[in-house]
Amino acid sequence: MKDEILKLLNEEGNLSGEIDDANINDFARLIEDIGKKKTEHIKSSEITKELNTKYVGKNLYIYKEVGSTNTVAKFLSRNGIKNGSVVIAEKQTSGRGRSGKSWESPLGGVWLSIILEPDVDYSKIPLITLATGVAVAKTLEKIGAENPEIKWPNDIMINGKKVCGILTESVTNFNIIENVIVGVGIDANLNIEDFPKELQNITTTLEKELDGKVDENLLIKTFLEEFEEISELFNHECYEAILKEWRNRSYTIGKTVEIRKPFNEYYEAYAIGISKEGSLIVEKTDGTLEKVISGECIIKN
Repeated sequence: MKDEILKLLNEEGNLSGEIDDANINDFARLIEDIGKKKTEHIKSSEITKELNTKYVGKNLYIYKEVGSTNTVAKFLSRNGIKNGSVVIAEKQTSGRGRSGKSWESPLGGVWLSIILEPDVDYSKIPLITLATGVAVAKTLEKIGAENPEIKWPNDIMINGKKVCGILTESVTNFNIIENVIVGVGIDANLNIEDFPKELQNITTTLEKELDGKVDENLLIKTFLEEFEEISELFNHECYEAILKEWRNRSYTIGKTVEIRKPFNEYYEAYAIGISKEGSLIVEKTDGTLEKVISGECIIKN
């Protein structure tokens, strides 16, 4: 985190010399100020105009380029930034997904992170990821995408191809959750041919699916409204309502999958449902049932 914050300060010309761990937090205000500067493509005024939320997106920090919005959001969250604040980047140079996988984040996509202060224990964190998936899917429906689906645990699919990834991370202090950072990356106005070859057959973009460019600012505004709406369900412990919305849009349930766990453990199974904790319930080839709490889920053709 320190290296990325130093890089951002240096690129903006707001830092001379080096800073160490003892005083890096003193530079939080500088990071905030950079996030309030005018940007070319993502515009705070267009996002906040008639934004129908109580707290999500009321405080925006928009950057031309960062390594990862989640990293910047983590830094700001440790320095008094309010619940519901949003960090947005026009471009990420070190975007990442689950298990440390890289995420292509060029100009034209939507790359953002939301800072939350939920009063929950660790067992509820997976539900935040599922709720975010529902918010993204409903957002894409509103802008005209047909049948966006959610692949457990954190991908949004259109026509069987990934268009969005979600990365939820906790900021803890002595095993106490201080903040939760919800990172969302949407391939909006991107050209598939610009992606690495290994991703071109499994990835899609909104521009391709909708046969034209989308308004990135409107997309962000719509998502923030949908996110707050489902966050209110979470805050009021209406977990079953969230799970019902998720199940209705599931890309995973009813399919044969390969579950990949750490240390090269993997097996084939049939996805039969989702638990109240957000775990994937699968039936293994020997007929036994298992709750998959973490790991990679590969849909088998």
